[in-house]
This record gives sequence, C-alpha cells and structure tokens, in this order.
Amino acid sequence: MYNIVVGVDENEERAKATGREILNLPVDRDEIHVTLVHAFEDNPAGASVAQVGPVKHLQDMLEDAGVEVELEEAGASPAEAITAFADKEDADLVVVAGRKRTPTGKVLFGSVTQGVILGTTKPVLVCSTD
Repeated sequence: MYNIVVGVDENEERAKATGREILNLPVDRDEIHVTLVHAFEDNPAGASVAQVGPVKHLQDMLEDAGVEVELEEAGASPAEAITAFADKEDADLVVVAGRKRTPTGKVLFGSVTQGVILGTTKPVLVCSTD
C-alpha cells in the first residue's frame, strides 16, 4: 500500500490540484491509501472535517477514481498537523498545494508548505494551481 498524506485547506482549486497530481502518480489506484488532513485553527461552530467543502470534493474525486480515502482533523497549526499525520501514517509521500505569496507575505504570515517541507523527512510533492 502506498500511503499519501494530503494537507487540505479551504481552497477548492488547491484541493483539485492535489487530486489531479495524486491521480497522475505512477501507482495503481487500488494500491493507494490517502489520508486527507484538515487543521481547524478556529472552529467555533464545531464543524467536522467531512463538512469542509474542499475536503469533501477531494474525497469524492479520489474515491470515484478507486482510491481509498481516510479523513483526519486536527486543532494544531496546519504544518504541524500534516507532518504529525505523515509520521503517524508512515507516509510514503506528503502532498500539499502551494500558493503564491510575496516574500513579505511569507515572512509575516508564514508558509504551510515551507513548514511541511522543513518539518518532515518524508518526500513532499508541492502542487500548483496554475
């Protein structure tokens, strides 16, 4: 089984980009197990990961293609949550979708992608929405 951990935020286009890249991997789809991770930094309504639109869309996209999918949620920062699940699942690959930011924006707001790359020893695939 090829274990993939995917960080999914609130952006539908980034979720679609990660799904396309996973489905293009040179691995039989029935041999892939994907864990979709969504980190709730603020969740006053108490929503579950299954209620997050981009997560649900990506889950449907992958399952329709024959990929086994599991959902996980965390209350940690996104980078910490993704790397923790990558370790827990002994991931063969971590997938995140990058977004364009100015150098100043990266300094002020940080970068989940950068945090994942620096926070794991697992291979990381960074997908683009372009």
